[in-house]
Amino acid sequence: MIAGTTVATLGLGSSPRPADAAFMAAASDRTQQRADRGQQRVDPAVEATPSATPSAVPSATAAPSAQPSKTASKAPKPPAGGGAVVGSGSCQASFYTDEGNRTANGETFHTADFTAAHKTLPFNTKVRVTNVKNGKSVVVRINDRGPFIAGRCLDLTPAAFNTISSTGAGVATVKYEVLQG
Repeated sequence: MIAGTTVATLGLGSSPRPADAAFMAAASDRTQQRADRGQQRVDPAVEATPSATPSAVPSATAAPSAQPSKTASKAPKPPAGGGAVVGSGSCQASFYTDEGNRTANGETFHTADFTAAHKTLPFNTKVRVTNVKNGKSVVVRINDRGPFIAGRCLDLTPAAFNTISSTGAGVATVKYEVLQG
């Protein structure tokens, strides 16, 4: 009888331990949070702005198209900077390096791409980011979620951040403009 109690206490029996159940529940919650992060969220301020095209669905909400594979000799180019401004603001922007990992929309993250993370803008939205100190700007495409640090609204790739500031600075005060189309 004592041996059976010891086996159950050590968790060697067939019934799961309470700690295992808590661990599995926490893992399930993390998986759900990742899935929630990947869902498309719309910024109410951007959605309330009238569109230049009365009934057309903005391309920012369209599904991402297949992109050709990148070669090592071909340097990526920033997205075209045109389009009407449908929203704007200012905040602190930083950069992040997560080479090879998946972004929230499922793409592989590349530090040389001109992409960015934003908490709520729809994926594939183009945003013009301008450093307020030097006036340099870059157009990026939203493909990830974040940053999750108070006061920051954009996380840029190192390539995009280097266009407007030095990565040595780490953070820059920027003005951003959400572009239509």
